[in-house]
Amino acid sequence: MFDKKKKKLPIGVEFFASMIEENYYYVDKTLFIRDIIDKGSKFTLCTRPRRFGKTLNQTMLKCFFEDTAPLSGKDTRALFNGLKIETAGEEYMDHQGKYPVIFLNFKEAKLSTFEKSYNKLKFEIIEEIKRHRYALEKISDKDDIALFDKLASGAGSEEEYSFSVKFLSKCLETYHGRKTIILIDEYDVPLENAWSLKFYQKMVIFIRSLLGNTLKGNEHLQFAAVTGCLRISKESIFTGLNNLDVISILSGHYDEYFGFTQMEVDAMLKHYTFEDKTQLIRDWYDGYLFGNKEVYNPWSLIKCLSEWTAMPERAPQPYWANTSSNDIVRQILENSNSDVRADLETLMSGGIISKKIHEDVTFDEIEEDIDNLWNFLFFTGYLKKVGVERQDADNRLTLDLAIPNREVRYIYFTKIESWLKEKVKVKDFSLFFDALLNGNAEIVKNELNNTLGDSISYFDGKEDFYHGLIVGILGRLQYYTVKSNRETGLGRCDIALKQTTRRNKAVIIELKWAKKEKYLQKECDAALKQIEDNKYADELISENYTEIIKYGIAFCGKYCEVKKGK
Repeated sequence: MFDKKKKKLPIGVEFFASMIEENYYYVDKTLFIRDIIDKGSKFTLCTRPRRFGKTLNQTMLKCFFEDTAPLSGKDTRALFNGLKIETAGEEYMDHQGKYPVIFLNFKEAKLSTFEKSYNKLKFEIIEEIKRHRYALEKISDKDDIALFDKLASGAGSEEEYSFSVKFLSKCLETYHGRKTIILIDEYDVPLENAWSLKFYQKMVIFIRSLLGNTLKGNEHLQFAAVTGCLRISKESIFTGLNNLDVISILSGHYDEYFGFTQMEVDAMLKHYTFEDKTQLIRDWYDGYLFGNKEVYNPWSLIKCLSEWTAMPERAPQPYWANTSSNDIVRQILENSNSDVRADLETLMSGGIISKKIHEDVTFDEIEEDIDNLWNFLFFTGYLKKVGVERQDADNRLTLDLAIPNREVRYIYFTKIESWLKEKVKVKDFSLFFDALLNGNAEIVKNELNNTLGDSISYFDGKEDFYHGLIVGILGRLQYYTVKSNRETGLGRCDIALKQTTRRNKAVIIELKWAKKEKYLQKECDAALKQIEDNKYADELISENYTEIIKYGIAFCGKYCEVKKGK
């Protein structure tokens, strides 16, 4: 039973005010405010993987800087009582509640068409304009009043909404007498979605225009902080923004403000009396290196602790697996070559690979260079940097990369295996089926070896992988039923294939796994002997099957041997 004296765990809580007012456990990241002020960048793009606290930090900035007097009138200074920013010095708290703030979140603009996605972005902008309707009180220009009303009503054109945020910042400066802070969260979500659904060019035109008008040459801007998962290339999105300050996971700036440090995790485990699970938590959710800080995945850690408050004995789970889209990685993998599969094999066996990494991503060139795969895996949290960075003669960055932890390793295993199985489902196996049903062991072997060539060796050491692969293929054969591990004769045969129409033909398959290729023939013989010794055919004979074909199939890595019995 959960101890009511302990703070609530913030499952899905993304808004800073709710975190503080509703007594959730808050890992204090408020010194991010101090560092934003000290660094003084006009335009900051901070990229981090999904579910690493970007929205919470953006809403924290909003609560800190926003002048709420003409809005709710609520004093937000109390939200920061006792937090690190309050003790950092009055020179920082002097900024609290002093600025107009425009806050936009693009994460829901990932719909099936450009029109639907654009309308969602438009809705976000309209709601923010309506939130600041009070600014009309000090606008005297009739054209500006008319434009404000037009934009707030949703009647503006696509071009007018592309400069609407800049226009709103002008109106807010007029009202407050201070320049505006602009916060944009998850800016890249509509772009990634548009690339996946094939309307990228339309979306990139609008986002480029919106961000360009908002951030470039905006004399009404105090500063802008933009967050996302990836840095979309300057040429395609941030044209003309020469003073853009990009803070990626390779930067030492703000490195401890997204994700939980070891000290923060230790304090959290102590609060919930789970100190004995420190190593388990570290194995599953630690391992990310942002700048110079090693951090934990905050989403998965909080989810795990929440489960433990009700069931302390439960094993950790891969909570992060389904929190973001894997479409891009999947599409690249489906077009991957043997070199990529070899690198994945190295990673999944606990090894390290070295790859060229660049921070810019150009979606429309993504399929032209397979190295983009490693960029995506690295910047989206599926890989971590190990060792030191290196540069070649052309100043290209090379990193040693590995899988961060057990959670991400699980994701590789399940996602890639499922994608491989789906790939098998659409393959033409008519030649394989014909050979199998007519006793041609040589063609059966060749077809299986061709299929195994598309596999990942990491799976090949698993006997159940081969078993599942064969059962999955045979399940597509019409007019036959597949029985797997069914008890028959004196034991269980691995696979029995039975004709369902005339009931005169059946196939028995016994599978073996060899540690070395030189043992494949021996294992095939052992499989056929097992079929005979355990009388696997007896039940089929009793069911009046007159033609029973027996196969011993042995696997080793990406190779197999097939023998037909007598």
